[in-house]
Amino acid sequence: AAGWPGLRASLSLVLGLGLCGVPYAGPDVDGSGTDGGPSPELFLRRYQLAAWLPLFRTRAGTGPGPHEPWEYGPEILEHARVAVAERERLRPYFTTLARLARMTGAPYVRPVWWGTPEDRALRDCEDAFLLGDSLLVAPVLAHGAGRRAVRLPRGRWYDTATGRAYEGPGQVLLDAPLSRVPVLARAGAVLPVRGEGGDPVLEVWAPAAGRTGGGLV
Repeated sequence: AAGWPGLRASLSLVLGLGLCGVPYAGPDVDGSGTDGGPSPELFLRRYQLAAWLPLFRTRAGTGPGPHEPWEYGPEILEHARVAVAERERLRPYFTTLARLARMTGAPYVRPVWWGTPEDRALRDCEDAFLLGDSLLVAPVLAHGAGRRAVRLPRGRWYDTATGRAYEGPGQVLLDAPLSRVPVLARAGAVLPVRGEGGDPVLEVWAPAAGRTGGGLV
């Protein structure tokens, strides 16, 4: 599918493949799929989603219209750069998830009901996903959305952009400017990331009062 429906379908495909034992997947990111190429907004939202998926690759594509981030102007290029920089910062976490996938079969990208399959509300959620157990990613899958509703599993979650804490289960409304997509970290999570000098460091998200992190990854 092309356009915005195709963006949503690409997430569904990666989630389904992960549950079927294919943890390493992701869509092509290019300027194809619509007459004249996608709008700058659609191209960027494709790029932002793909940057959080196991297999992240861009290609020039074919047909008319722009295909590369720099062909969409300086604003889109800068937002695309930020998405790549965050993925590189999280490379140790992606590597950890690759190891877990190999050893246990657990996919990188998991449905939000992964830890609580009995939660019917979470089982109906198809527009967000868990990256490992520690991060909840809520990509923007609709045109013109500057905010979006996010359904949280139980427990405390931190908006990684603002540090604000939210309690689940329940639904919250989060800002989703063109510059980023909402991402939340589970309380108690310890993420291996790249520090400013390139060396691995641990990023700790404080557990809720009276609880320990439990080694969440």
